[in-house]
Amino acid sequence: MKKIIIYSIFFLFVLTGCDNNHSAVTTSPGLDSISLLERGKYLVNAMGCDDCHSPKKMGANGPEIIQELRFSGYPSSQKLPPADTNAIKDGWALFVADLTAAVGPWGTTYAAKISGDETGIGTWSEKQFFNAIRNGKFKGMDGGRMLLPPMPWQNYAKLNDTDIKAIYTFLKSTKRVDNIVPMAMINTH
Repeated sequence: MKKIIIYSIFFLFVLTGCDNNHSAVTTSPGLDSISLLERGKYLVNAMGCDDCHSPKKMGANGPEIIQELRFSGYPSSQKLPPADTNAIKDGWALFVADLTAAVGPWGTTYAAKISGDETGIGTWSEKQFFNAIRNGKFKGMDGGRMLLPPMPWQNYAKLNDTDIKAIYTFLKSTKRVDNIVPMAMINTH
């Protein structure tokens, strides 16, 4: 009898929890607003959002986040250095030194500003944020283009609803930073 119960639980888990379309296991228990904010902060730090979305300076231990520019994306005042087009033709993708821009076969990507002000995600609805993360839609807009590499939205799409809501809540709470990120340049050939 014990084996039957264990097998039943296992098969129930397989049937409801292992599909990749998020229809069965998308939420976790609700969190109060403080816990949601803390969960979002934890996830943003653990998932490395600063790696691309925060400008850095070279310090004694390598690249260091410029805290007053955290989540401001590619600095609009920074000129992108010329890329080696031969390296790109040979299959390479290149990053600017602080990792806020990348050039590859798809074109040029500038890390988006994800701070909480109106030129970041400040005017985004939660639905737009979910659409950007789950479906890879630029600014969460259905009719727009897809997010470009190196944004790993396909991995983040696997997060449950509570975690995406927590990330959204935390990012909306972040310091406003003056910066307008350039538009991506997409290769069309």
